[in-house]
Amino acid sequence: MEWLELTIDSASGGIGLLEAALTINGFDSFVIDDEAEFHSFLETNRDYWDIVDRDLEKSLEGVSRIRLYLEDRPDSMEELARLRELLAALLEAYPEAELGSLQMTLANVKDEDWENNWKQYYQPIPIGQRLLVVPKWMEPDCSEGRIPVLLDPGMIFGTGAHVSTQMCMLRLEELIRGGEEILDLGSGSGILSITALRLGAAHATGVDVDPKAEDIARENAAINGLMADRFTAVTGNVITGQEALASLFCKTYDVVCMNIFADVIIPMAAVLPRFMTETTRLICSGVLEPRYEEVRQAIEAAGLRITGLQIMNDWCCFTAQKGE
Repeated sequence: MEWLELTIDSASGGIGLLEAALTINGFDSFVIDDEAEFHSFLETNRDYWDIVDRDLEKSLEGVSRIRLYLEDRPDSMEELARLRELLAALLEAYPEAELGSLQMTLANVKDEDWENNWKQYYQPIPIGQRLLVVPKWMEPDCSEGRIPVLLDPGMIFGTGAHVSTQMCMLRLEELIRGGEEILDLGSGSGILSITALRLGAAHATGVDVDPKAEDIARENAAINGLMADRFTAVTGNVITGQEALASLFCKTYDVVCMNIFADVIIPMAAVLPRFMTETTRLICSGVLEPRYEEVRQAIEAAGLRITGLQIMNDWCCFTAQKGE
């Protein structure tokens, strides 16, 4: 199938009005590229990012447009004519609105098998001496004796490709000896919980504020043959939702993992000792080097001490424990 890609140039002040007009008139297959909306999204979701893709940010400088997609079929010209009439009427009806030029450009786009083509970008990733992260649709090659960690990569953070995740996995490879109880805070795809279990841990509990993560982590665990008796996934916030997560606070863990951004780790630090004994090891990653000092101070203020630090590509991963 072929598609028509229509790009409508607008202005940030009127992008919402244009979006509403298109939707009301049945043009609902579109993508918005707008610098102001991009920065608004970042500010609204500040707790979930610590670094911005600068190439993406640069590509949106001064940009405000809607890319609309129509099937290329015999009546497409009628749809185009209707769209042009709509844009003209919009300019006439709202002369004071910051709509921009509403100039439209047209391009042909061939339909591709996106569902399967994106898979070529995911290949097995050897990590440390023993681990191999493998997309679920590939047959793992364990000829080197590596332990496969099978994942269905998706939107949830944690595919094994990022160095912050890899550093956590390296620490787990060092610490897991067999039979451990694991708490994985900010579990995302469940990759750290699954890694610990594949290395021999007895049970892991993954916690994430995103309800989608709970289902995805549970599905990834099942791909690895890890069911409810070994892996528990829950949704919640350990700072504000302690009553709902009471079962987490009634026990301690052998290893606590956190692969989250600094702005989440800092307020969470005060809660961490409740999950730990003097022998518990905390593995903490996802911290950019310029933010490490802030995180270190929060961790030490909570009564924990840093016992190890690794820095890779400006990202920090450290271990900590209770006591002097």
